[in-house]
Amino acid sequence: MNRLDTEQQRLYPDAVDGQARALVLGLARPADWTLLRSVWQGVQADLELPAPAIAVSGTDSYQLWFSLAQPVALEQALGFLEQLRQRYLAEVAPSRIAMWPVADAPSPGSVRVAPPVPALQEATGNWSAFVSPDLPAVFGEDPWLDMAPGLDAQADLLSRIKSIQPDEWTHALQRLSPAEATADRPSPAKPPRPSSGLPMEPRQFLQAVMNDATAPLALRIEAAKALLPFTGQRRGG
Repeated sequence: MNRLDTEQQRLYPDAVDGQARALVLGLARPADWTLLRSVWQGVQADLELPAPAIAVSGTDSYQLWFSLAQPVALEQALGFLEQLRQRYLAEVAPSRIAMWPVADAPSPGSVRVAPPVPALQEATGNWSAFVSPDLPAVFGEDPWLDMAPGLDAQADLLSRIKSIQPDEWTHALQRLSPAEATADRPSPAKPPRPSSGLPMEPRQFLQAVMNDATAPLALRIEAAKALLPFTGQRRGG
């Protein structure tokens, strides 16, 4: 077993007995990292979860790969992804969004998981791959590699990914619940201000806009884009 296989097994083992540790959210037709980045940033800033891995599908989508330290029921896994869709991608047509794992209707009791990454796409000769957070903007609407990624480089990327611990998972589900979302939602007419009552600094204001579930999605995306350099600094690049 090479290093990449070891990291894949640590983070994304196969679903067993209707339970899963690997959850994947994809956005396609067209692939749009600007939109999916709002999810990537939101799960960290709003839900206090580790950053999921980012992948290009090799065909038509960007993907976020979540790893759970403990398996959960398939229904709960899909419920989590659906809550993310409603919170961060509500204005995106559901037909553009893919979620795994899902029950395999033709084979009762079995589960369909996301296509493996990295992998060669026979139809086009392109490759899927895990990528660092700074690369999706470079790919634009072409989420693929023209050649095979290095296995050690892929292993290095995955070695920095942390699995979601049970307490973090529980906390995130609570934050995503309708009651909690309503309680956390700031008034659009009165954005949150520091406890001192002083006007917010630009960075604080952008953070408040990005986290405001009532604000237009386009505005939240622009705020997230403006905050991206600061996010990179906080995480050591």
